[in-house]
Amino acid sequence: MNREYHKQHSAALNRDMEMLIFGHAGARVIVFPTSCGRFFDWENRGMIDALSHHIEQGWIQVFCVDSVDPESWWNFDAHPKDKALRHLAYHKYIIEEALPFTKTKNDNDYVIALGASMGGYHAMSVAVRFPEKFNRTISMSGPFDFGQMSAPYNVFSWVWDYYDDNINECNPVQLVKTESNGQVDKLKKMDIIFAIGQTDPLLGSNQMMDDVLNEKGVPHAFRVWDGFAHDWPVWHEMVLHYIGGDGSK
Repeated sequence: MNREYHKQHSAALNRDMEMLIFGHAGARVIVFPTSCGRFFDWENRGMIDALSHHIEQGWIQVFCVDSVDPESWWNFDAHPKDKALRHLAYHKYIIEEALPFTKTKNDNDYVIALGASMGGYHAMSVAVRFPEKFNRTISMSGPFDFGQMSAPYNVFSWVWDYYDDNINECNPVQLVKTESNGQVDKLKKMDIIFAIGQTDPLLGSNQMMDDVLNEKGVPHAFRVWDGFAHDWPVWHEMVLHYIGGDGSK
């Protein structure tokens, strides 16, 4: 399997960003790490091994990006506005720097945003803001609403009672609620797949996302798995259902 390491300075973030690439051809898959994770997490946790057949067959090429979570949502010393602005700068890096870089490595026009847990939040967050840039988004066990996810997990109290337009841009359920008809039409052209465990405390925000997408008439696949299902061995199985399928499980 082809494996490449890259490190480049990001103008959007004013810092170096690292990336691992796996494969040689196929759909471009942008993989986001879990909470405060790094670009090497999917390799270390066996997710690349789980996808090895797809990668070696040239069906997908995987680009594992770094995160700036400790500088945004997990920076507990920062004001919610500053957390949001750093997250939006991260989106700027993904859209204006990382995606164009992946295009220089692979000119396949089909692009997938993929992640688990916090990475699932990132995959959904960037895709609903920039649906024209992605053909599919896959979120496994991800949180999608700041209010809901802070109820069972106090550590997710990222914005307290503060709210502004920047935070709305970062809060997937609320963003879809307020998006223009033009943006909703773009969402309807993207495959949206999200799965979560039946006993995962973040199930509520996934149900909220299901509800708002239904209200907007946006086709999507929402799947509830047995049990907690919020762990790497389950994600090994989940990803194989959704990376090339229609979300039918």
